[in-house]
Amino acid sequence: MALTLEYAFTIAADLGEVREVGRTHAGVRRVIPIVGGTVTGPSLTGEILPGGADWNVVRSDGAVHIWARYEIRLSDGAIVSVVNEGLGYVDAAAPDAGNTRSIPTHPVFEVPDGGPMWLATGFFLGELKPGDGHVTIDVSRVRTAAKA
Repeated sequence: MALTLEYAFTIAADLGEVREVGRTHAGVRRVIPIVGGTVTGPSLTGEILPGGADWNVVRSDGAVHIWARYEIRLSDGAIVSVVNEGLGYVDAAAPDAGNTRSIPTHPVFEVPDGGPMWLATGFFLGELKPGDGHVTIDVSRVRTAAKA
């Protein structure tokens, strides 16, 4: 069996002001509000609703662990909850700024009855790319195929 990735959509999330919690036993904790954004692609379209956040921590080894939760209103009106978790590294050029290179993520979707069940039953991988005041996440569905 071989695994392949099938591009599904891109999440473009607008971020609010970073709240620095400070050093904890896990590392330097930050809370980054998610204040809006869009979802576009061949498989899904919608808008990101304000009210979510990324509760991330920069560990002493330079890794950044992200854990974000937010909701998407799909173009048909259905509300889908998202939990997206990932692990990457702080940019060595500016470690104190919290800048990161792209981060692999694993988004999980909770879909209401009657919503797109392929989101709830599929396995997805994302590539989070940080920007100034926003992030984009290219989301792909993992597919299995029998070897020839």
